[in-house]
Amino acid sequence: MIPDYAEKQSDLIYDYQNNVKLYPAFQEYLRNYRPKLLAIQGKNDPSFIWAGAEAFQKDILEATIIPVSSGHFALENCCREIADYIRSVF
Repeated sequence: MIPDYAEKQSDLIYDYQNNVKLYPAFQEYLRNYRPKLLAIQGKNDPSFIWAGAEAFQKDILEATIIPVSSGHFALENCCREIADYIRSVF
């Protein structure tokens, strides 16, 4: 077990509010620079809802948005599927 693990996780969750404040800047960056974007997300993630992944396409129409059959830990549950998607896009 990592020392102070629960406290560190709590700090990360609390600090997420600072990310939300930066969303307008992130969205402006996406609109202005239009980077190639691949978002693969668990369609059943209770923390980062699927609509959030789909929102990328409001700023980058060409964004590739892929749902996988998972919750929050998609990489742990669907690692091969995700790796295949990454290989096919890049």
